[in-house]
Amino acid sequence: MGDVAGAASRRLPRRVAIAVAVALAAFVLAMELGAWHYGFMGPTGHLLWDVGGGPKRGRVIWAALALALISLTKQQRIKALGAALAIDVVFVLARLPFDTRLTYGNGPFIVLLALGVIAFKRWDGKQREATLKAVGLGLLLIMGTKMSDAWLAITVHARPVVLDQYVQTADHALWNLSWWMGRVFDSSGIVVQRIIETVYIELPVGATLVAIWQLRKGWPSHHIVRSFLIIAFIGPIFYVIFPVVGPIYAYGHLGGDWAIMGAPWPSHVPWDLTPQAFRFDDITPRNCMPSLHTAWAVAIFVHTRRQPWAVRAFGTFWTVCTIIATLALGRHYGVDLVAGVVFALTVESAVRDPERGWDRTRWSLLLGGFALHAAMLFSYRFLSVQMANYRVLSAVLLLGSMTAMIVAFYWAFFLRPMPGTGDEEDDTDTQVQSLATA
Repeated sequence: MGDVAGAASRRLPRRVAIAVAVALAAFVLAMELGAWHYGFMGPTGHLLWDVGGGPKRGRVIWAALALALISLTKQQRIKALGAALAIDVVFVLARLPFDTRLTYGNGPFIVLLALGVIAFKRWDGKQREATLKAVGLGLLLIMGTKMSDAWLAITVHARPVVLDQYVQTADHALWNLSWWMGRVFDSSGIVVQRIIETVYIELPVGATLVAIWQLRKGWPSHHIVRSFLIIAFIGPIFYVIFPVVGPIYAYGHLGGDWAIMGAPWPSHVPWDLTPQAFRFDDITPRNCMPSLHTAWAVAIFVHTRRQPWAVRAFGTFWTVCTIIATLALGRHYGVDLVAGVVFALTVESAVRDPERGWDRTRWSLLLGGFALHAAMLFSYRFLSVQMANYRVLSAVLLLGSMTAMIVAFYWAFFLRPMPGTGDEEDDTDTQVQSLATA
């Protein structure tokens, strides 16, 4: 009986993997059809455009190449980096007479594709397998950004009406953190502001550094890129379900004529307990609920635990700065962040420690996290006035439920860690040997 159960638990992940692959293909097709319907280029077209056109996210493409270089030798890395840099410079210089915008990324993308072709045709054994896996991971990372961009464009066309007033009313339960953080940020000085802004913008770079650390000795059963991709693919679905543009647009100067007058962010906290949906522009993405920046920051934090102190410090710094930035820059409401934390831990509960199998603990966390996230969105939409009127009780329930999810996740995956997940402390003997070799 035990062998049968074990075989079943091993088959389930394969079935899940096949289902995910089919769902992903259907997802890409749906994005392409949606893009065609609304009259803009889909994710596949943007991916092909990065070969010879002006790439939109050059930093992400360079990060994808950095991931692929992990599987190469030192000499191969130097050649690949040199080729990528040379090609990028040529493309940038060739575009300058026609486009003054500094767009880059053609070089690393072409080299990434070339590495895949070379590994498939010329190499064999472990090097071939590792390189193809690394190249595939890099391409998935790039494709994830294209899918997210397509989703954001679709939210603008599919959901012209936004729910910011409901979210801002519910945010009274958290004392309108974005308004307070915005004021603190404005008075913090240029140095602090630049650090916060840079960390917020360069979130993919932070995740790439963590991924390189995790993959430096091989391929663990779970790593941060997987978490990032799942969050990027699933998260934007909620943007269509719950369209929100954010404080600096709905109440601030970036909203222009569409912003709610008489309540400029962050100088004045609006107190209107008659929320209603209202139409917004056809440019701003409805990408606030939940906060995916917070979800990705949580992933960075989780994946840097049980690591050397420098890696833990880096993860903590990046996470704290990202969370501060989401509020201080007016991109999110406080309740967005709470939903983002629950969403991130729900995703991690599904993919972390695959050796554990789909036991009752994993199912409980997955279903419980999904139910909690759904309850939060329901409350923000239909109970926002009650949350504002009973802000102390609402804050206790909101933060208490998030804390319960954090504690349950910590108990399941950190008090009882599984070996081979890539999150254990480096073996002391290995560290000593490495230092001696160095």
